[in-house]
Amino acid sequence: MDSQSNKNNLGLLMPLLFIIGLWLAWSWIRGGIAQEPEITFRSFQEALNDGEVKSVTVNQSETVPTGTLSVTMKDGSIRSLAVSDVNEAQEILAAFDNVIVQVKPVREQDLGMTVVMPVLLGILLIVVGMIVVISRMMGAGSNSKMMNFGRSRARLAKDASEMGLDKVAGLREEKEEVREVIDFLKTPDQFTRMGAKIPKGILLVGPPGTGKTLLAKAIAGEAGVPFYSISGSDFVEMFVGVGASRVRDLFEEAKRNSPCIVFIDEIDAVARRRGSGMGGGHDEREQTLNQLLVEMDGFAVNEGIIVMAATNRVDILDPAILRPGRFDRKIMVGKPDVRGREEILKLHAANKPLGDDVDLEKIARTTAGFTGADLQNLLNEAAIAAVQAGRRYILQGDIEKAFVKVGIGTEKRSRLVSEEEKRITAYHEVGHAILFECLPDVGPVHTISIIPTGGSAAGYTMPLPAKDEMFNSRKKMMHHIMVSLGGRIAEEQVFDDITTGASQDIRQATDVARSMVMEYGMSDRLGLIHYGSDNEFVLGNELGHTRNYGENIATQIDAEVKRIIDECYEEAKQIILTHRRVLDQGAQLLIQKEKVGREEFAALFQGEDGAMA
Repeated sequence: MDSQSNKNNLGLLMPLLFIIGLWLAWSWIRGGIAQEPEITFRSFQEALNDGEVKSVTVNQSETVPTGTLSVTMKDGSIRSLAVSDVNEAQEILAAFDNVIVQVKPVREQDLGMTVVMPVLLGILLIVVGMIVVISRMMGAGSNSKMMNFGRSRARLAKDASEMGLDKVAGLREEKEEVREVIDFLKTPDQFTRMGAKIPKGILLVGPPGTGKTLLAKAIAGEAGVPFYSISGSDFVEMFVGVGASRVRDLFEEAKRNSPCIVFIDEIDAVARRRGSGMGGGHDEREQTLNQLLVEMDGFAVNEGIIVMAATNRVDILDPAILRPGRFDRKIMVGKPDVRGREEILKLHAANKPLGDDVDLEKIARTTAGFTGADLQNLLNEAAIAAVQAGRRYILQGDIEKAFVKVGIGTEKRSRLVSEEEKRITAYHEVGHAILFECLPDVGPVHTISIIPTGGSAAGYTMPLPAKDEMFNSRKKMMHHIMVSLGGRIAEEQVFDDITTGASQDIRQATDVARSMVMEYGMSDRLGLIHYGSDNEFVLGNELGHTRNYGENIATQIDAEVKRIIDECYEEAKQIILTHRRVLDQGAQLLIQKEKVGREEFAALFQGEDGAMA
């Protein structure tokens, strides 16, 4: 707290100190402090007989005979004695000629001094105390709570200047898109001479963990400008008007430090499409959004302020905030390809000691679909595994173990599994593996295991994608359905019974088939029509949601989904029956070793005609 605040608080404390002093003085006057020590009547008589009493002052009441005696001893001390009859006391004192006796009347107690004055002083103490407390809460210091409630919660990144685009891996095209923004912040004159204006807003769109926040911070660090970061949820409060006030305060602070970058993470929390909430136009979130729209492109002039935002739900944002003049650019930050994953792995492995057998290129090919955050977590888990093993460097086995832990779950080697369950699991997983190996569009097998993992999984079959693909074909989606059904088919053929172990596989197969029919127009019977999906609900729209097709079409969709799954089931069944020898040998090998790699499993197909598709 600064000196001015200290002076203000001292000024408020002075009346309180004055009232406390007044209270103490009044208590002293009324005898509340330092009263004379009392003496018993017997001791008083003994002192009279011994000649120790010098004088006595009789304080006599005007209406009743009661009173007090103030006894002054020859040694100078004073004692007090309460008597019920002062007249009797005076008769006793008359017998002692050497004792000086004085009589003083005692005034009646004043009601104002005994009752009203203490009450008034107590009320004044309470009022002054409340004024001091409230003044401290509402002070303009750095610890203010009440007055800062509507202030912006944006944080100025102190380490943004240390960031640069060279520390962002796997986003080559994205970095090229933002480089001209950096050039504008560094040398705006060459753009303004051509009449070009700096983009007011850049929206980073992509799945979680792809590096949207990291890219925004790298832009600020590369340009050397202040970087303010705030979450969309920080604007929204239960009190109406607070969010809009925070938006105004954020842009006022940004104006004072322009040129700068304001980064709003998870902007969908505040910029959701208007009219979808339950509060109508008076909803606090919508008022906050309105203020944000005005600040980005309204009557206010915010030159030199670039607003960057990140979201993975661009479909639910309000159209007004997506138009040119607000968010002029939308940069898609997707999952990295195999070369991007290798760059990310090299970046995160720079400060980790790696063994000679570590092959980052192989890891990059194995981790298809991983984001930058997933790859960082993968290497971190591998480093933890190496430390637990007592090593000072990371081996390829540590990374493979971390891959299983991150992607599937921790292996539960201590879990007791009966021989019958182990046999069922082995045939189930080999059923998946045969289809992985024989179908060309789903990739070969990487690892097969019957070691239980986290959750309820009794084992797993992990493929090794040969390449990254941007989209799925109808044939590839059919192959995915066939692979999902392979475990159930193997159980039926070997045990003449089925278990609940294929429940998740059946769900995945159903989801893929329903997407083919309803979203991708891959049904010959229903044609090229998008029927929507069950995951398109937006907050506030669920109550009025209705299907855009009738009951007849719904029946046809269900029938078409069943036809696709039945077709895939029969085709997958024929493949597994063709490779029944591999099914039996693979299951026996898996029971013995619990985990089988690609080379061992592929060797089982040697000598079979048409084994590999």
